[in-house]
Order: sequence, then C-alpha cells, then structure tokens
Amino acid sequence: MMPAAEKLRISRITSVKDLRAAARRMALSDPWLKLGLDAASCFSGLSAPYRETYAASIGGAPAGHVTINMSGLLRGYIQVLFVAEGLRGQGVGEELLRFAEEKIFRASPNVFLCVSSFNKGAIRFYRKLGYKLTGRLKDFLVKGSDELLMRKTTGPLRTFKPMK
Repeated sequence: MMPAAEKLRISRITSVKDLRAAARRMALSDPWLKLGLDAASCFSGLSAPYRETYAASIGGAPAGHVTINMSGLLRGYIQVLFVAEGLRGQGVGEELLRFAEEKIFRASPNVFLCVSSFNKGAIRFYRKLGYKLTGRLKDFLVKGSDELLMRKTTGPLRTFKPMK
C-alpha cells in the first residue's frame, strides 16, 4: 500500500495535451501492449464523447488514471483503469476504482468494466473488490483473447433512485 506520506490526488483531465500524455503511458504498458493498442488508439478511447478521465498523481508525478462513461446502455462503464507500472500493487488502482465507483453509484446502481482474459492479476483484483463475471466477448479485441464483462451492483436498475 502507499505510504501515508504519499497522498494520492485525483483530478479531472480536461486538456488534450494531458489526455495524449496519459494515452502514451498506457500504450507503453500491458495489457495495452499485448492488445496491440498504440498511443493513438489509447487516445481515441480516452477522448471519445461522453468519457470522463481522472488522473491520479503522487507528489505531482502521474500515478494512473480512470476513464468512465456515464451514458448509454452500460451507464457507469469504466473504460480504462490504468496504474503506472512502478506503482501497481500499492493501492493506487483501488483508490482510483473507489473514486469511480462513488461517482457512478450516485447516478446508477451498476458499475461495468471489461478485462482481458489473459490479465489474471486484474481479474483477481476486480473479483476481490466485488466484481462478478457477467459475460464473455470472445475474440473481441484480438484473436485468442476474450474480454470479460464484469459488474458490481447495488441492485436493479428499475428500482434505483439517483442521489441528488
């Protein structure tokens, strides 16, 4: 876990320059490398309409980011959860995920995300935090690798009352 002295700060990324920098960091890291996604592809995912990207930093240095989509059928979809390689396993991902969940659960009873079937560490991480397998998208991004749709829920959509 992160040392107490190293407080994680989370803020919305609003500039194209900062989104491009976040996309470059993703493209140099797994699972994006294994999926063959370059910086342009990553940027496209971060900057698409209805996406909100929040950066995490420690002492001003980038630590990761989370991108959520609050529109459409899967309202409350976490598009990306990225943690800098040197900070993985130290609580950054969990804090970013909890930040996204708090935001999403104010507007929806469901949080959705996809994880590549080869990304065993991420699958364990999400299961530990209460996510359940909801579906499998066979060969969705690349042949031989499925995307696993996972969901964490507080209840049915029809009875949900958004927070004001």
